[in-house]
Amino acid sequence: QVQLVGSGGGAVQAGGSLKLSCAASGNNLHHCDMAWYRQGRGNERDFVSKITRDGATTYADSVKGRFTISQDNAKKKMLYLQMNSLKTEDTNVYYCAAMGVPTLCPMRWGQGIQVTVSS
Repeated sequence: QVQLVGSGGGAVQAGGSLKLSCAASGNNLHHCDMAWYRQGRGNERDFVSKITRDGATTYADSVKGRFTISQDNAKKKMLYLQMNSLKTEDTNVYYCAAMGVPTLCPMRWGQGIQVTVSS
């Protein structure tokens, strides 16, 4: 079973940078795609970025060109989100996630990481 522990975050002024990290453990990591989400309305979580098992990346339009997702290529045990040119609207709680074929990598979430961007 995959377990995720997120870290990083904090407070920064608009235009600044932060880097989120997520430590992954478990036997089926090689079957998992990894992603970052942030809290949306109600119980929804909004997609931020994803990196597949093959290293392909996708981004939400709102963060494209400012955020970069990456993964430790050696062991795929660390996931990162480099956030540059932060805006006040990026203030949110961020979550790392693992997902894939349910029998191989059921959906898992890390704990929330607070990011606060002030003007």
